[in-house]
Amino acid sequence: MNQQIQFARLGVMLDCSRNAVMKPSAVKKYIDIISNLGYNYLMLYTEDIYEIDDHPYFGHNRGRYTQAELKDIDGYARAHGIELIPCIQTLAHLGSIFRWNCYKPIHDCDDILLVGEEKTYDLIDAMFRTISKCFTAKTVNIGMDEAHMLGRGKYQDLNGYIDRFDILLNHLNRVSEIAKKYGFELLMWGDMFFRLLNQTSDGEYEGSGESIPDRIKAMIPDNVNLIYWDYYSVDKENYNRKIQSHSAIKENIWFAGGLWTWIGFTPHNDYSIKATRTAFSACHDNGVKDVILTVWGDDGGECSRFSVLPSLFYASELAKGNYDTEKIKSIFYKKFAVSFDDFMLLDLPNTPNDNPDVVSPDKYFFYQDCFMGLFDNLITSEFSERYKKAAERLEAVMDKGEYGILFETQAKLCRVLATKINLGIKTRTIYKSGDKSKIPDLIQEYEKTVCLIEEFYTVYEKRWNWENKPHGFDVQDIRIGGLLMRLKHQKQRLLEFLNDEISHIDELEGPLLDVLCRSNEDNSPINYCFWKNISTTNVI
Repeated sequence: MNQQIQFARLGVMLDCSRNAVMKPSAVKKYIDIISNLGYNYLMLYTEDIYEIDDHPYFGHNRGRYTQAELKDIDGYARAHGIELIPCIQTLAHLGSIFRWNCYKPIHDCDDILLVGEEKTYDLIDAMFRTISKCFTAKTVNIGMDEAHMLGRGKYQDLNGYIDRFDILLNHLNRVSEIAKKYGFELLMWGDMFFRLLNQTSDGEYEGSGESIPDRIKAMIPDNVNLIYWDYYSVDKENYNRKIQSHSAIKENIWFAGGLWTWIGFTPHNDYSIKATRTAFSACHDNGVKDVILTVWGDDGGECSRFSVLPSLFYASELAKGNYDTEKIKSIFYKKFAVSFDDFMLLDLPNTPNDNPDVVSPDKYFFYQDCFMGLFDNLITSEFSERYKKAAERLEAVMDKGEYGILFETQAKLCRVLATKINLGIKTRTIYKSGDKSKIPDLIQEYEKTVCLIEEFYTVYEKRWNWENKPHGFDVQDIRIGGLLMRLKHQKQRLLEFLNDEISHIDELEGPLLDVLCRSNEDNSPINYCFWKNISTTNVI
């Protein structure tokens, strides 16, 4: 007998706003998967990635979904027992629209809308009008998270200092009234209440909901429910405490966990499973009935959302009360004709030393500059061999049918890392030694690295096009193309140094410093996943 999901709602949120906009066909495939696993809804996270009438610049050249595409996906979801819930932004995370002059009048600061400006609410009304036409669901996630600088830009210039709780809640009530006009119930990420409570510049997502003044709680509209989101903990007491804190603000909260796809090319299924296992246990104990598993794509959407299939499946089994790992693995193989442990190999590029924490060496070792060596102090002697062995293990399972492209991409990535990881260290060592006789061999390693990156690029582009619209891959071209050009330039500089055309290489003269300003003794891997800070210390 099939076990039933023990939550009232269990769903997945797919991030389509960080350049990787999933093709409608890929979204439908995801719907096939999650409906088969017992999930009952899907959220599409779209900041400006949907077509709005009379707003031609909203999502322009970003691969936005047309209204026809959204209607088609919605119909497909309903036919498969999945509720398609729009997940939009009505306060922050709208930085992409502010590149266009037509949205300057509604820009507060950073990526935040100008609260209180009527043109802001005209746009939000247009958002709701669009989704009311394209989705049959009457629940909308309106975002409103991480608005760290709310009210501190143009808003403060126009209005002076206003209590930021009042700014938030006045805006929330305006959005609520617009939503009611279209018959929507609202979900809202809950962090801003705690960030404003702490009154810090970046805002800690900590604190007790009981400390929120009663007048604030009373101002939360009746059609708004809070979401407690937490992707970072394996401590059950942490979940218990924060569930209770959110519930002290408003009853019937939702919980959102994370399936880690947002720290580079590589997923972290192992950590996702551990965190989900703990979070679900806390949700059961505290009576949380509605759960989301988020699949984010920060800084470029490099990682495939299909790569977290093991943790997606594991979570569905946990939700059915099955905590038996061996049984879960057995069922997984029957469903997907790929062993669970083989699929978990996709994590390998981020685990060169078996570190159980979430770290992103795949991205910073891939993109770091070989002359600057920003992350060279994190490299230990066994990394190269480990990446070589990881490539071999991934290559052994590349024939896994439709998912083979995932393994092939990760294998090619590991081949790059196995060679490139020591390239900067070798370069600096040879340069400092003054022994130019070793430079010709070093130049050959640069040439080999360029070839390996080009091989990776070919497979990576194929994987991207299998899953995503072409929009957004221009960023990958810029990043990977820049890396290739930089390696070719460095090879030329080494050749000029070898031939005495230049007397020294400036970048290799300076000391190596820890990128996090830690002591020289601390060289443990880190989670550092933003390309512009990885690729250079100069201004991009």
